[in-house]
Amino acid sequence: MAKKETETTDSEPERKFNEDTDIKDLPGVGATIASKLRNAGYEDVISLATANPMDVIEICEIGEPTAKKIISAAQEAANMNFVSGLEFEERSKAVQRISTGSNALDILLGGGVESQAITECYGEFGSGKSQIAFQLAINVQLPKEKGGLEGHVIWVDTEGTFRFSRVEQLAKVKGLDPKEALQNIKVGRAYSSEHQKALVDKIAGMINRDPKIKLIIVDSMMALYRAEYVGRGTLADRQQKLNVILHNLQRLADRFNVAVYMTNQVMARPDMMFGDPTAPVGGHIIGHVATYRIYLRKGKKGLRVAKLVDSPSLPEGEATFQISADGITDAEDEDAKKTK
Repeated sequence: MAKKETETTDSEPERKFNEDTDIKDLPGVGATIASKLRNAGYEDVISLATANPMDVIEICEIGEPTAKKIISAAQEAANMNFVSGLEFEERSKAVQRISTGSNALDILLGGGVESQAITECYGEFGSGKSQIAFQLAINVQLPKEKGGLEGHVIWVDTEGTFRFSRVEQLAKVKGLDPKEALQNIKVGRAYSSEHQKALVDKIAGMINRDPKIKLIIVDSMMALYRAEYVGRGTLADRQQKLNVILHNLQRLADRFNVAVYMTNQVMARPDMMFGDPTAPVGGHIIGHVATYRIYLRKGKKGLRVAKLVDSPSLPEGEATFQISADGITDAEDEDAKKTK
C-alpha cells in the first residue's frame, strides 16, 4: 500500500521573505502592529529580528507566542542563521576603523576604534576619556585616507561634558569647517537612566534617516545608573536595565556597522592589598559586553597611558599618548623635544 504524502498542518500558506520585506507583511504583524513597531523605532525586518520579545510584547500589546512568532519570521527574512567560518570571515571584511589621532593608541587597538564593536575607556577624572571622544567625533568625519569614515556622529551626554568649543577647536586643527563639524554631531542630553535608554532606542531610526552616521558615543555609560541605584538592594534591578541598554548598543553596532565608544567611571577597591586598586564600575555586565576595554591613567610629564585590558583578538599592552590643544597625538620622545 502506497504511503500517503504528509499533509501540511499549518493554517497559513508558506511565505518567502527577504530583508527588504515590509514588516507589515510578516506573520502576525499587519498594519496596526507595524505602525506601533515603527513608532518605537523598529522600521525594518533587521531591527525587528534583533528585538527583545518583552519589548515587542509591551509595544504591541500582544501575547508572548505572537511576539516570538513575529521575531522568528523577521530573523528568517534577515537570514539570521548559522554560516560557515569562511562566510563569517567575509562579513568581517566590512569592519572599519577610526583613528584616535595617536598612532601608538591605534596600534594598541589593532588599527583604531572598530566598527561592529563596543570600545570602553575607563579611568579617573582627567585621564582623557572624554578627550578621546571629542577626537573621535572629529576624526570620523575625515576622509578614509586620513583615518576617518566621512561619517556623522551621535553623542549621548549623561554628565553635561559635551563642549561645542572643543569640537570647533579640534575641527580647525584637522582643516574642517567648525560649524559643519558641529552640524554632523547629534547630541542628546540624558537626564535619567530611563531617558538615557530612550535616547539609545531612538538611534536606529536616526541612522535609517542618516546612513552617514558611523559613530555612537556614550559619555558616560554609568553616571546616571550609579547616581540613581544606590545600595546593594538596587543592584539586581540596575544590572538588568544596564544589560538591556548595552545589548541594544551592540545590536546597533552589528546591524549598521557603526563604532560604539563609551566612557566609564571608576571606583576604589579597598580590598586590594597590592597593585592599582582602581576598578571600573558596572560589574561583569559591562565587562562581558564591551569588545575592547581600555584603562586610562595619567603618566609622567602630563602624558596619558592606555592599557588594553581585554580584547577578543589582541594581546594586553600599553600605549602612551598626549592631550593638547591640538587634540590626541603621539607622545613626543626626549630626543625630539631636544631638537626643538
